[in-house]
Amino acid sequence: MARTPKTEQNEAVASVAPTAEEVAQTLRTRIQKSEIPPGEWLREVRLCDEFGVGRSTVRRALRALADDGLIEIEENRGARVSATTVEEVFDLYEVRAALYGLAARFACMRAPDSAIRNILKKIDRLLSDAESGAPSDQIIEVSEAIFSDMMEYGSADAQRMTASIRRKTRFHFSYVALAVNANGPGPYEHWRSVRAGLLERDPDKASQAAREILYFMQGEVARIMLARGPRVKRDVSATTPSPTTKRRAVAGRRSN
Repeated sequence: MARTPKTEQNEAVASVAPTAEEVAQTLRTRIQKSEIPPGEWLREVRLCDEFGVGRSTVRRALRALADDGLIEIEENRGARVSATTVEEVFDLYEVRAALYGLAARFACMRAPDSAIRNILKKIDRLLSDAESGAPSDQIIEVSEAIFSDMMEYGSADAQRMTASIRRKTRFHFSYVALAVNANGPGPYEHWRSVRAGLLERDPDKASQAAREILYFMQGEVARIMLARGPRVKRDVSATTPSPTTKRRAVAGRRSN
């Protein structure tokens, strides 16, 4: 079959068109930065024109965002940006803290020495990046890699649960939570405790420190969301404890 200029042009366009994940990532970033506000509709036709892709690609991208909890897809209406509540994100971090504590425990109990050494190197890199004032997204990438390494020693079910929770929390201002390295101590003392626990093969110590990292981030994300008010569906001041109150409650549960 002869190739026409039109066919070659279409192939050239297709070769540079973004994938569904690339479209989703671009939209994630815009939502994170509040460039697309809560409640705004994401129209398929407009997105197809903007990204130069077909409806199937856009629909896959939107489904990925829905899985993240960033948008809601309504039958016969389309997709719109979610107005996430503080309670929803707080609860996700509570579950994530438990799973990450398990990840650290699994690593202490099951990881070979070579894997532990590799994890320790990454923790050292994270601490060095934080001390040098590296961008928060760079620090988060290292922290995510560390937790991935630790979770490798959990069961398949544990890994699936962790992946789901990570996806849902990662894109709810988690990238901002570690941006406190210029204004405060951040969660880095807890990272040092995780390191010590892994080095000593102390599951309880490593597990508790890993949970403390997520509790810290939980409080920071809640504070950021409250400060950004428009992403909150309703007034939660009467029903949502402050980060300090919540952390005291968590500490109380641990001491019982």
